[in-house]
Parts: sequence; structure tokens; C-alpha cells
Amino acid sequence: MVRIRMKRFGRRHAPYYRLCVMDQRAPRDGQAIEEVGTYDPMEKDDSKALNLKADRIQHWLSVGAQPSDTVKSLLRKAEVIPSAK
Repeated sequence: MVRIRMKRFGRRHAPYYRLCVMDQRAPRDGQAIEEVGTYDPMEKDDSKALNLKADRIQHWLSVGAQPSDTVKSLLRKAEVIPSAK
């Protein structure tokens, strides 16, 4: 199954993540099919912390890619997918 999940970059105590479309069986920092955004949890300004390619994320979701739980919450914050009520 294809998943949208995060790859970790950065150094110790200063993480930086890329949101990637990957095969479920691939290792966390393995080869990605496509990179669709970045997330910097250390950024003070929330609007700069998350950069997404919303059109590509919508494409992958439409063809069956499943976001991980963490990515799903980030996409809801960015209003790319509707929040569950």
C-alpha cells in the first residue's frame, strides 16, 4: 500500500521532516516515490512550519494513498483534508 508519511532529517534535537509518498514496506528514511511537502517543528511561526503541495497530496489521496496518523493531523491543520467531527 502507498502511504503519505514523514522522513526525518536534521540533526539531534533539531528535527526537520519531509512529507513523502512511499511504499508501506520501505524504511522510514528510504526511497520515496514523491516528496509532497516539508514540516519544521522548530519553526516559531506556524505558517512557515508546514509547506505542502496541496494539489499533489489531493492527487495521491484520490488514487488511494493513505496518510499516516501524524500526517493526517498535519493535513487537517492545513485544511487540505476536512477535519473529522
